[in-house]
Amino acid sequence: MQWFFWAIASAFFAGVTALLAKIGVSGINSNLATAIRTSVILIFCWAIVFVSSRGVDVHSISRRAWIFLILSGIATGLSWLCYFRALQIGDLSKVAPVDKLSVVMAMTLGVVFLHERLTFREGLGGSFIAAGALILVLK
Repeated sequence: MQWFFWAIASAFFAGVTALLAKIGVSGINSNLATAIRTSVILIFCWAIVFVSSRGVDVHSISRRAWIFLILSGIATGLSWLCYFRALQIGDLSKVAPVDKLSVVMAMTLGVVFLHERLTFREGLGGSFIAAGALILVLK
């Protein structure tokens, strides 16, 4: 259950991130805002790597891992660009729930590409997430 602590912490910080981003993006170009945030994350992440490990052995990372991590980084960048633009022109209370549809999309992609199996309970939970996002967005 250690994963649950980290997942809850992630959700909390994602919520704080949305609030701070909404405030920070007002009055500036959303792409510039994304670049500033990404630069801070880059410095922060490398600092954590150097502090928490005995060195960085990038040569031990497989080519496959490099490819998928790079593609993941590109997808993250595109997601953040879209998210900041949505925050700039939309209400946080509407943008955040739609953004969390990524949970449903990740579940679906896991089934399609990783051949994961969803239980009825997991499918129902994903359906509730999708329904909740729609309820919060529709007037």
